[in-house]
Amino acid sequence: MIKAFLILEDGHVFEGTSIGSKREVISEIVFNTSMTGYLEVLTDPSYAGQAVVMTYPLIGNYGICFHDMESQRPWPDGYIVRELSRMPSNFRCEGSIQNFLEKHDIPGIAGIDTRALTKLLREKGTMNGMITTREYDCVEEILPKIKDYTVGDVVEKVTCTEKKVLEGNGYRVALLDLGAKDHIAKSLHDRGCEVMIYPAHTTAEEILAAAPHGIMLSNGPGDPKRCAQIIQEIRKLYEADLPIFAICLGHQLMALAAGADTYKLKYGHRGGNHPVKDLETGRVYITAQNHGYVVDADALSEQIAAPAFINVNDGTNEGLKYTGKKIFTVQFHPEACPGPQDSGYLFDRFLEMMGGDR
Repeated sequence: MIKAFLILEDGHVFEGTSIGSKREVISEIVFNTSMTGYLEVLTDPSYAGQAVVMTYPLIGNYGICFHDMESQRPWPDGYIVRELSRMPSNFRCEGSIQNFLEKHDIPGIAGIDTRALTKLLREKGTMNGMITTREYDCVEEILPKIKDYTVGDVVEKVTCTEKKVLEGNGYRVALLDLGAKDHIAKSLHDRGCEVMIYPAHTTAEEILAAAPHGIMLSNGPGDPKRCAQIIQEIRKLYEADLPIFAICLGHQLMALAAGADTYKLKYGHRGGNHPVKDLETGRVYITAQNHGYVVDADALSEQIAAPAFINVNDGTNEGLKYTGKKIFTVQFHPEACPGPQDSGYLFDRFLEMMGGDR
C-alpha cells in the first residue's frame, strides 16, 4: 500500500493510504453524510471542483453499477473515505470503486479518521486541501498554494455541449443544463414530457423560440454569482410568463435574476438525510441535498417571492414561490437517487402548472 496525505489549508495533516490515481490535487474539501449512493455522489456534476469526504465509515461494499450513474463520468477532484471495500458483493456489481477511480484519474485517500476531519470542517468551515502521495518536509511552504485554490467557472466544465432531446408525447419542457443530474430529465420523461436539454449558455431567445410549455433550471456546481451571463438570460425567462421549476443552483440563479442575494454556508448541506419543512402544509420531508450556497430570503421582497420551504436544522431557505408568476424553486433535490423520494411530487406540481396531465 502507498501512503497518502490530506493536507488542509490550516496545516492539519491526515495520513492514510492511496486509492485511485496517484496524482497530486488541490481542491475544496466537503463532506457528504449519505449512507448509500456513493456512485451517484461521484457522478453528480455539482461536485466539480471539490473533493468529497464520505462520513459513512464503509464505502464501496456493493461495488459499481453503471446504470446508477447520474452522468457519463465522475466529477469530484478527489475522494476521501474511512474504509474502502476491496471485495464488493452485489448481484448488480460491475466493478470496484478502486478501479473506477483509477480509470477516471481521480486521486483518493482511505484509512483516515473521517469523523475527526468532518468535525474540523464543521467547526472551522469548508477548507481547501491537497491529496498527495508525496511526503513534504515543510508543510508550511505549500499552505499558501493550497489556500489560493478557487473552484472557478465549473458550470462551463459540466454542462452539455449541444442540445439533446428526449422524445415524449406530453408537454415540451426546456431543461437548462447547469450540471444536471440525469434523473431530472428522467423524472420529467417518465411523466410523458418531451425534454429538450440545452447547454448552460443558451440564450433565452433560443429556448423560447422552441415554444416550450415549461422551463426547468437544473442543479450545478460552484458560486452562483459567477454565472453573470446565465443570470441575465434567466431574467428574460423570468419575464416570459411561462411555468418554471428550478432546483439547487437553478433556484439560486433565479433568485439572483429576480434581485435577491446568495451567500456561502459555513460547510454546506450534502447528503440524503436533510429535513425540509413545507411552509404551506407544515409537513416535513427528508431530502437529498448538495450545495454550499443558499438564497438570502431576507434580501428578497415578498412582492417578488415568498419562502416556500425552510431547512429544519438551521432555518435557511430551501425554496421560493414567486408572486404573480408560475415559478417555484427548491434548494433540495426532488429527483433524488437512490433517495429519499419524499419530494418527487414536485414534478407533478410542475405538470399541473403547465396544465395538468397529458
